[in-house]
Amino acid sequence: MKPMSLAALAMLATFATPAFADSAISISDARAFETAPSAMAGGGFLSITNTGDSDDALIAVLADFPRVELHTTEFEGDIARMIHLDTIPVPAGETVMLEPGGLHVMFMGLQGNPLTEGDAISATLVFEQAGEIPVTFDVVKRDMAGHHGHSHNH
Repeated sequence: MKPMSLAALAMLATFATPAFADSAISISDARAFETAPSAMAGGGFLSITNTGDSDDALIAVLADFPRVELHTTEFEGDIARMIHLDTIPVPAGETVMLEPGGLHVMFMGLQGNPLTEGDAISATLVFEQAGEIPVTFDVVKRDMAGHHGHSHNH
Protein backbone atom coordinates (compact mmCIF):
# COMPACT_ATOMS: atom_id res chain seq x y z
CA MET A 1 0.00 0.00 0.00
CA LYS A 2 1.26 3.49 -0.81
CA PRO A 3 2.03 5.82 2.14
CA MET A 4 -0.62 8.25 0.86
CA SER A 5 -3.24 5.49 1.06
CA LEU A 6 -2.26 4.62 4.62
CA ALA A 7 -2.47 8.27 5.63
CA ALA A 8 -5.89 8.58 3.98
CA LEU A 9 -7.11 5.44 5.77
CA ALA A 10 -5.82 6.72 9.11
CA MET A 11 -7.56 10.04 8.56
CA LEU A 12 -10.84 8.33 7.61
CA ALA A 13 -10.66 6.11 10.70
CA THR A 14 -10.03 9.15 12.88
CA PHE A 15 -13.07 10.99 11.55
CA ALA A 16 -15.44 8.04 11.09
CA THR A 17 -15.07 6.36 14.47
CA PRO A 18 -16.31 9.12 16.82
CA ALA A 19 -19.19 10.09 14.51
CA PHE A 20 -20.43 6.51 14.25
CA ALA A 21 -20.64 6.08 18.02
CA ASP A 22 -22.82 9.17 18.29
CA SER A 23 -24.44 9.46 14.86
CA ALA A 24 -26.24 12.66 13.95
CA ILE A 25 -27.83 10.92 10.94
CA SER A 26 -31.42 9.72 11.09
CA ILE A 27 -33.37 7.91 8.39
CA SER A 28 -37.12 8.00 7.78
CA ASP A 29 -39.71 6.92 5.21
CA ALA A 30 -37.51 4.27 3.52
CA ARG A 31 -39.55 2.71 0.74
CA ALA A 32 -39.29 1.15 -2.70
CA PHE A 33 -42.02 0.85 -5.29
CA GLU A 34 -43.29 -2.51 -6.50
CA THR A 35 -41.98 -3.41 -9.96
CA ALA A 36 -43.30 -5.29 -12.97
CA PRO A 37 -42.10 -8.90 -13.38
CA SER A 38 -39.98 -7.84 -16.36
CA ALA A 39 -38.30 -4.89 -14.57
CA MET A 40 -34.52 -4.97 -14.36
CA ALA A 41 -34.29 -2.31 -11.62
CA GLY A 42 -36.30 -0.69 -8.86
CA GLY A 43 -35.96 2.60 -7.04
CA GLY A 44 -35.44 3.18 -3.33
CA PHE A 45 -36.45 6.41 -1.60
CA LEU A 46 -35.97 7.85 1.90
CA SER A 47 -35.26 10.96 3.94
CA ILE A 48 -31.85 11.52 5.54
CA THR A 49 -31.60 14.11 8.33
CA ASN A 50 -28.25 15.36 9.63
CA THR A 51 -28.79 16.97 13.05
CA GLY A 52 -25.04 17.37 13.59
CA ASP A 53 -22.63 20.26 13.13
CA SER A 54 -20.58 18.49 10.43
CA ASP A 55 -21.45 17.75 6.83
CA ASP A 56 -21.68 14.09 5.87
CA ALA A 57 -22.33 12.19 2.65
CA LEU A 58 -24.03 8.95 1.65
CA ILE A 59 -21.33 7.03 -0.22
CA ALA A 60 -22.92 3.59 -0.76
CA VAL A 61 -25.92 1.38 -0.15
CA LEU A 62 -25.31 -2.30 0.47
CA ALA A 63 -28.13 -4.77 -0.26
CA ASP A 64 -28.60 -8.25 -1.71
CA PHE A 65 -28.80 -7.27 -5.39
CA PRO A 66 -26.25 -7.66 -8.20
CA ARG A 67 -25.70 -3.87 -8.10
CA VAL A 68 -26.95 -1.02 -5.93
CA GLU A 69 -26.16 2.53 -7.02
CA LEU A 70 -26.88 6.11 -6.04
CA HIS A 71 -28.60 8.06 -8.83
CA THR A 72 -30.16 11.38 -9.67
CA THR A 73 -32.60 12.22 -12.43
CA GLU A 74 -31.89 14.83 -15.09
CA PHE A 75 -34.63 15.95 -17.44
CA GLU A 76 -34.14 16.93 -21.07
CA GLY A 77 -37.62 18.00 -22.16
CA ASP A 78 -39.88 15.01 -21.51
CA ILE A 79 -36.96 12.59 -21.33
CA ALA A 80 -35.62 11.57 -17.91
CA ARG A 81 -32.05 10.26 -17.70
CA MET A 82 -30.67 8.46 -14.66
CA ILE A 83 -27.20 9.67 -13.71
CA HIS A 84 -24.92 7.58 -11.44
CA LEU A 85 -23.54 9.48 -8.42
CA ASP A 86 -20.54 8.59 -6.28
CA THR A 87 -21.92 10.42 -3.24
CA ILE A 88 -25.00 12.27 -2.02
CA PRO A 89 -24.01 15.17 0.26
CA VAL A 90 -25.95 15.51 3.53
CA PRO A 91 -25.13 19.00 4.88
CA ALA A 92 -25.15 19.67 8.62
CA GLY A 93 -28.57 20.68 9.92
CA GLU A 94 -30.41 19.65 6.75
CA THR A 95 -32.69 16.91 5.45
CA VAL A 96 -32.01 15.37 2.05
CA MET A 97 -34.96 13.72 0.33
CA LEU A 98 -34.43 10.78 -2.03
CA GLU A 99 -37.66 10.75 -4.02
CA PRO A 100 -39.08 9.90 -7.45
CA GLY A 101 -37.82 12.30 -10.11
CA GLY A 102 -34.77 13.26 -8.05
CA LEU A 103 -32.10 11.56 -5.96
CA HIS A 104 -32.70 7.84 -5.40
CA VAL A 105 -31.20 4.41 -4.80
CA MET A 106 -31.28 1.94 -7.70
CA PHE A 107 -31.61 -1.77 -6.90
CA MET A 108 -30.30 -3.27 -10.14
CA GLY A 109 -30.35 -6.74 -11.66
CA LEU A 110 -33.81 -7.87 -10.56
CA GLN A 111 -33.87 -10.35 -13.48
CA GLY A 112 -37.34 -11.79 -13.01
CA ASN A 113 -37.45 -11.23 -9.24
CA PRO A 114 -39.75 -8.21 -8.99
CA LEU A 115 -40.14 -6.05 -5.91
CA THR A 116 -43.57 -6.99 -4.55
CA GLU A 117 -45.83 -4.88 -2.35
CA GLY A 118 -45.45 -5.98 1.28
CA ASP A 119 -41.84 -7.14 0.85
CA ALA A 120 -39.02 -5.55 2.82
CA ILE A 121 -35.50 -4.87 1.54
CA SER A 122 -32.79 -5.01 4.21
CA ALA A 123 -29.94 -2.65 3.38
CA THR A 124 -27.06 -0.77 4.92
CA LEU A 125 -26.45 2.91 4.21
CA VAL A 126 -22.75 3.83 4.27
CA PHE A 127 -21.83 7.40 5.22
CA GLU A 128 -18.42 9.11 5.13
CA GLN A 129 -18.69 10.22 8.77
CA ALA A 130 -21.51 8.26 10.39
CA GLY A 131 -20.38 4.89 9.03
CA GLU A 132 -22.89 2.10 8.42
CA ILE A 133 -26.56 2.52 9.31
CA PRO A 134 -28.99 -0.39 8.78
CA VAL A 135 -32.30 0.42 7.09
CA THR A 136 -35.33 -1.46 5.79
CA PHE A 137 -37.03 -0.30 2.59
CA ASP A 138 -40.73 -1.26 2.66
CA VAL A 139 -41.99 -2.19 -0.81
CA VAL A 140 -45.19 -0.25 -1.48
CA LYS A 141 -47.70 0.10 -4.31
CA ARG A 142 -46.65 2.78 -6.79
CA ASP A 143 -48.69 5.96 -6.45
CA MET A 144 -49.53 6.68 -10.08
CA ALA A 145 -50.34 10.33 -9.26
CA GLY A 146 -46.67 10.90 -8.45
CA HIS A 147 -45.31 8.80 -11.33
CA HIS A 148 -44.33 10.38 -14.63
CA GLY A 149 -43.74 7.20 -16.61
CA HIS A 150 -39.95 7.47 -16.50
CA SER A 151 -37.91 4.35 -16.84
CA HIS A 152 -34.41 3.27 -15.89
CA ASN A 153 -32.77 1.76 -18.93
CA HIS A 154 -29.55 0.02 -17.98
